Amino acid sequence: MATRRVVFRYPRHLIDAPVVSQIARIYNLEFNILRANITPQSEGLMVLGLEGSAEDLDKALTWVQQQGVGVQPLERDVVRNEERCTHCGACVTICPTEALHKKIATQEVCFDSDKCIACELCVPACPPRAMEVAF
Repeated sequence: MATRRVVFRYPRHLIDAPVVSQIARIYNLEFNILRANITPQSEGLMVLGLEGSAEDLDKALTWVQQQGVGVQPLERDVVRNEERCTHCGACVTICPTEALHKKIATQEVCFDSDKCIACELCVPACPPRAMEVAF
């Protein structure tokens, strides 16, 4: 099984379309909604974890884009600004998935975007504002 974490950006005219349920059914995918902000008469944003065969994931994401939904990997939206990070570790204590962790030998804070669920708890916890979310 393959997994992907993606951000769907819905245009206004697709807010009511059952896109996620259709890809789950048609392409035999499991999904986990990590975050959603969908408002009628506005654009929508959904952060999803998807699981299925690599081939089905590719087909499903292609289909979603053909419907007019913007798709991008989650790691493009949650980033650490390396120039701002002072490796203080304030973010490490708040991160529920251990996407942010310290290397014991160097005391350097590391960010594993594959573990990040875009909860944004690290953003206000970071004194130098090194964590950035571009939703």
